[in-house]
Amino acid sequence: MDIVVARTFLEVVKTGSFVAAANNLNLTQTAVSARIKVLEEQLDRPVFIRNKAGARLTPEGQQFLRFATTLVQVWDRARRAIALPPGRDTVVTVGAELSLWSPLLRHWLLWMRRECPDIAVSTQIDTSERLMARVQDGSLDVAILYAAPSRPGMIAELLFEEKLVFVRTTPANRPLAPEDHVQVDWGEDFAASYQAAFPDQPNAVVSISYGPLALDYILATGGCGYFRKGFIRSYLEEGRLAVVPDSPEFSYSAYVVHSTQADPGVMDRIRIGLRAAAAVST
Repeated sequence: MDIVVARTFLEVVKTGSFVAAANNLNLTQTAVSARIKVLEEQLDRPVFIRNKAGARLTPEGQQFLRFATTLVQVWDRARRAIALPPGRDTVVTVGAELSLWSPLLRHWLLWMRRECPDIAVSTQIDTSERLMARVQDGSLDVAILYAAPSRPGMIAELLFEEKLVFVRTTPANRPLAPEDHVQVDWGEDFAASYQAAFPDQPNAVVSISYGPLALDYILATGGCGYFRKGFIRSYLEEGRLAVVPDSPEFSYSAYVVHSTQADPGVMDRIRIGLRAAAAVST
């Protein structure tokens, strides 16, 4: 079985389309179709039903899905094992969304260096969608992200629950103008909840997609916005920020996502480290 064919199969499953899979893999649709044809000839069974809406798995394709995922993951683990640095028994690849990098992943890296010196670590920062795709295709062992949609062959475990709170710069008795509100992109769920809580709120003059940058901005200029409570705790304690009284809070949970085929022993150590890091980060 050609691993490239297995990866192509997984990409079609993920996108639900030969065209979209071809775009993601930088291939022509003809090349994707040829690879799937080879797979179907090897299995002597059709794996996709093609129609105008795209492609969906046949019962045989559904059965093959878990094996394809395992094939790719085993191959990637073998490649990493062969390339291990001296003195290391294994390597783990962990990815996280940008807003989760500091301080959670920083604390986790320090924990791994101290508690698991036999494990080499490779880290990635990316969007949640690409991180999920990389866990599914086996090129990433673990993803840490705020939204964890259900995917075949993947497990999402709650890492921590955090609150988004509405804060402003001090002194708290200084009136805030509408242009002082900074809109931070905390995802679609937050946007919908915020709209429901503030239906008459005008669009923000300043919108920033990265929480730490938005925080630096309002600390420099004055203003208000929603931020992760754990991340701004020190600023609240120092009196540089204050929670706006009677403002709604929104849940913002982080998840650990990994394959059902992940090594249980390695996952246990990663999980312990992430929970230790979360305990001092939130």
